[in-house]
Amino acid sequence: MFDDENDGPQREPRRDEGGPGKQPPKGPGFRSSRLLFIIIFMGILLVVFAGMQTPWKSEELKNWTEFRQMVEDGKISEIDVEGSDYWCKVVATEEHKRFHIVGPDPLPDPEADWLRSMAKQHNIDVEYRKQSLWTSVLISFIPWILIVFIIYFFFFRQLRGPGGPGGVLSFGKSRATLITKDKTKKTFKDVAGIDEAKDEVQELVGFLKNPKKFQRLGGRIPKGVLLIGAPGTGKTLLAKAIAGEADVPFYSISGSDFVEMFVGVGASRVRDLFQQARENSPCIIFLDEIDAVGRRRGTGLGGGHDEREQTLNEILVQMDGMESDDKIIVMAATNRPDVLDPALLRPGRFDRHVYVDQPDSKGREQILRVHSKKVKLSPEVDLTLLAKATPMFSGADLESLINEAALIAVMKDKDAIEMSDLEEARDKVVWGREKRSRVMDEADRWVTAYHEAGHALLGYLLPNVDKPHKVTIMPRGPSLGATHFLPEKDIYNRTSKQLMGQLAVAFGGRIAEEMFVGDISTGAKGDIDQVSNLARKMVCEWGMSDKLGPIKYQEDEETVFLGREITRSQLHSPETLRLIDSEVRRLIDEGYTFAQRILNEHREDIELIAKALMEYEVISGEELDVLLKTRKLPESRLRSHEVEHRPLRRPDGQTAKPQPEEQDRGHISGDISPQPA
Repeated sequence: MFDDENDGPQREPRRDEGGPGKQPPKGPGFRSSRLLFIIIFMGILLVVFAGMQTPWKSEELKNWTEFRQMVEDGKISEIDVEGSDYWCKVVATEEHKRFHIVGPDPLPDPEADWLRSMAKQHNIDVEYRKQSLWTSVLISFIPWILIVFIIYFFFFRQLRGPGGPGGVLSFGKSRATLITKDKTKKTFKDVAGIDEAKDEVQELVGFLKNPKKFQRLGGRIPKGVLLIGAPGTGKTLLAKAIAGEADVPFYSISGSDFVEMFVGVGASRVRDLFQQARENSPCIIFLDEIDAVGRRRGTGLGGGHDEREQTLNEILVQMDGMESDDKIIVMAATNRPDVLDPALLRPGRFDRHVYVDQPDSKGREQILRVHSKKVKLSPEVDLTLLAKATPMFSGADLESLINEAALIAVMKDKDAIEMSDLEEARDKVVWGREKRSRVMDEADRWVTAYHEAGHALLGYLLPNVDKPHKVTIMPRGPSLGATHFLPEKDIYNRTSKQLMGQLAVAFGGRIAEEMFVGDISTGAKGDIDQVSNLARKMVCEWGMSDKLGPIKYQEDEETVFLGREITRSQLHSPETLRLIDSEVRRLIDEGYTFAQRILNEHREDIELIAKALMEYEVISGEELDVLLKTRKLPESRLRSHEVEHRPLRRPDGQTAKPQPEEQDRGHISGDISPQPA
C-alpha cells in the first residue's frame, strides 16, 4: 500500500519527547553522546583506581617501633611519604618487596630529625608527595557515584523500558502516532475503488483547509466521522489520504492502546491525546478499531470492564467539550458497528457514517493499477480481465495478489510478471498453496476425481449458477481437490432459483461418489455444511418458504462478550420450530433429487471429466467446455499421469468393461466416450 519502503507510518515524537516547536527528539546522536559519556566516566574510574594501586606487593608493619628498627638496621632503601602513609622498599630484593605503615601526621620534629639523619647515614631515598585534593574527593565520592549509577541503570531504565519511552513513569501519556504529510505522502490519488466514500469526505478536506469558509454561513462540520467497512477495504488509508490532502497533522492510535491493567490509565491517555490535538489544530484524530473500547456498556458476562468503560466515557466527554474553534475532526474505523455503544453514534459525536464497501470490477481495476506501479508487469498482462476474475476481493487482497505474483515470478527467474503468475497468485490467495508433495493412493484420487467431476458438471449444465473456473484434484489448502466457481459479474443479491441451483451443485460431489464408487466418503463434509446453512437462511432469514412466509425466524447469534445481553427470550413455538426443520429438509431433498436426476442423465460426461482429471490433475473452465463439446482436449496439453480407463458402474450396480479399442487410447486426447450402460 505504500509507494516505497520508507513510505509507511512513522512515529512522530510526543510532546514530552519533542514535537513541532519543541526540542528535537532524542535520536541516535543523543544515544552516542550518552555512550561516550559512560565510556569516559569508566575510564576516569580506572585511572583513579590504577593510581591508587602500588606497583609492588606490600605488607603491613605492626608498629612504628618496628619501622624504626628496620630503618636503623639499613634494610630500607626507599621511603615514599604521602600524608600519614609510609611506603618502604626493602634493600636488594628480587621480589621488590615493600612494607607499609601508617605514621603520625604531621611527623613530630624529633622523628623528622631522626628520619633525615638515618636517610643520610644509610643512603635512603626519602620522597615526600602531597596528596591531591581531587583524588581525595574522588575516593570519597566513588562509592556514592557507583550506587547512583547502578540505581539508574537497573531501576529507572527498567521502569522506562516496558511499553515504549516513558514506560511505567508515563502511563497516562498518549501513545498516538503523529504522522505528517511529508512522511505519509498519501493523497486521494493513492485511494482507488471507493469513489463514493472519497466524495463524501471532500467537505472535511475543505473545512480543514479553510474553516472560515464553512463558518461564514453558520455551518458546522461533524465532529466525528465513523468509517464502516469490511477488513481490508481501505478505511485507514482513506483517513490518511484526508490528512494528506488537507496537509494537517494526523494523530493515529488504536483502540487497544487506551486499555491497560490499571483503571484510569485509558482515560488519562484520552485527555492527553485531545490536549495534544488542541495544541496542533487543525488536525485529525484517528481511532482505529474503536470497537475495542467503544462496545456497548453494561452488558456482557459479568457486567462491563471498568477500565474500558471509563475510557469510553472520557472519549464521549472530550467530544462533547470540543468547540467549533478547535478545528479538530475525530475519525474512527470499525468493521463491527453493531456492537458500538449508542452514545457514540448519537448526533454531535460520530453522527457521520461513511461506508467503505468492497470495490466493484471497475474499482478493482483501479486498485490493481495503483499497486502494479511498484512492480514490473509484462506487456501481455490484462488488468481489466484480472479485475473481472477477482470478484469480492478487497483492496488488501488485491495488494497481496500483486505481491504474491511478484514472488512467484522471481522464483521462476522471470524478467517480468506474466498473466499466468497473476492467476496462480489469485488461486494461492483464495484457496491456498498446492501440495504437490502429498502422495495419494490411486483409489483416493479416483474418488476425488469423481467428486469434483460431479460439482463441475452441474455447474456447467445448470443455467442459474456460477460457472466452473477451475477443477483440480491437486490438494490445495485443507482440501484434497476443489472445483472453483467464479461469477461472471459482481453479485449483490441472489434469487431463489439461483440458491436452489447452488444446493444442487453442492450435492454433485456426494452423488457422483455414490454413482461410480458405490459408496460415500467424508469428503462431502464441507458441502453438507454449506447446504445446511444456505437452506436454513432461505427459510429463516430470506422468507423463501411458502408455508412460513416472509418472517424472520433466525435469532441473532451474538456472543455475550460483544456487547449483547445474556438472556434471550424464546420467540417461536415448538410447532413453528418443527415446521422450520421440515421446510429446511424439503429444500435440501429437492436440491438432492434434482442433482441426482441431472447426473444420471449425464453419466458419460462425469466419466469423461474424471478421466481427464486423473490424467491432467487441473482443468480450466475453458478446457472443460472444450472437453464436453469435442470429447477431447487439445493434443498440446501435457499430461501429468498415465492412467487406465476405470470401468463404468451401471445403475444396477454392475460394471461395464471398456471395449478393447478404448483401452488402447491411453489418454483423454482421444475420444474416450464410454459405451452405453
